[in-house]
Amino acid sequence: MSEKRPIFRDLNADDPEPETTEIESLCMNCQANGTTRLLLTKIPFYKEIVLMSFSCDECGYANNEIQPGGQLPDKGIQITLNVQTGRDLNRQVVKSDFASVKIVELEFEIPSKSHRGEVTTIESIINRSISDLEMDQPVRKIENEELAQQIDNFIDKLKKLKDVETPFTFILDDISGNSFIENPNAPLQDLHCTVKHFTRTKEQDHELGIFTKEEVGEKQSGILYPIEEGEFSLEDLEGEVLQFGTNCNSCGSPCETNMKLTNIPHFKEVVIMATVCDTCGNRTNEVKSGSGVEPLGVRIEVDVSNKNDLCRDLLKSETCHLRIPQLELEVGPSALGGRFTTVEGLLVAVKDQLSENIFQDSQAEEDKDRLASFLQQFDCIIEGKKTVTLVLDDPAGNSYVQSLSDVGEDDCLRITKYERNFDQNEELGLNDMKTENY
Repeated sequence: MSEKRPIFRDLNADDPEPETTEIESLCMNCQANGTTRLLLTKIPFYKEIVLMSFSCDECGYANNEIQPGGQLPDKGIQITLNVQTGRDLNRQVVKSDFASVKIVELEFEIPSKSHRGEVTTIESIINRSISDLEMDQPVRKIENEELAQQIDNFIDKLKKLKDVETPFTFILDDISGNSFIENPNAPLQDLHCTVKHFTRTKEQDHELGIFTKEEVGEKQSGILYPIEEGEFSLEDLEGEVLQFGTNCNSCGSPCETNMKLTNIPHFKEVVIMATVCDTCGNRTNEVKSGSGVEPLGVRIEVDVSNKNDLCRDLLKSETCHLRIPQLELEVGPSALGGRFTTVEGLLVAVKDQLSENIFQDSQAEEDKDRLASFLQQFDCIIEGKKTVTLVLDDPAGNSYVQSLSDVGEDDCLRITKYERNFDQNEELGLNDMKTENY
């Protein structure tokens, strides 16, 4: 029996069989048969992707594209980058089919689905826009000289962007949530880039091919559907561990997830889900609130300086943002998901996730050294040699850190409830709901 291998594997020189799949396919240029090559791999600090490369020996036509290989995110994403230097122009960009690009200062937009998904850079996107506009200029100059002159003037403005004489705003807006702009200072916070997640409308869901059970009809054989509300009774959840089929979030292979409803003392009921992948050995645990969104958001600050602080029970929900100001570290809610652990367990999880991406062959030595030095600081925290403040900011109000005091907060724990703003309600999908519904 052959050894099980992950579906999505890291690219490295020690893997003798990267499992590139070749498919004979029709060339859209000359109608002869060409070859499409597929490679399933992972992008560090991002997710699983499918790289596709087509070439035709008859006419020499070739093209490349990228498709997301993991699960479709629950929300869309808008990434806003303030481009200030040439280094920003060289940032790697993952752009899906459904991503639109805007350059605010020029009122310029590349609509979604105008190009196939790709891995590119900011500068390459500008260069291709220039090439597309220049393509029909000779004909325009004959048919409409005034319009051709206006386009030439606009092309000059695009070319000046590459000199970055003045900063400009680059916005990547993707309803599928599968786009990404590289943080060159990872794992430190990206001060020039902001990421906003938003809830898709019904029309946007339909554009992505997402339909509710009622819209599709009865369940069809062989298709996996999400667990519907009411599918398991409260007695089922409390009485036993339930199992359902899913896919590994690391390698994409089929596996089983165990689910159990449990009660956290002095907090609330939560649903704990644990997954073990027999193919790659990946183990995950995820926690979801059993009572929906709270009326107020919660911000929890805990000073971590000794073993007692590290042993505190901690619940980080799937909507919770994590910050460590002393390390200039900020982790979004989707990076670690929801989990019930300890303060030490959460720090180790952050360190492990960063460690997976530290020794990539394509990384510059400077980046590897910076990451290695950054990870050493986690060892100092866990050994009690460095004091930091762990900040959990959860607009849904479903996160929790254990107090070491019998009554209320202790001296190292600060809990603040707050009213959500419009953007936070948008992130939670609450702007279209009445207050009494949550």
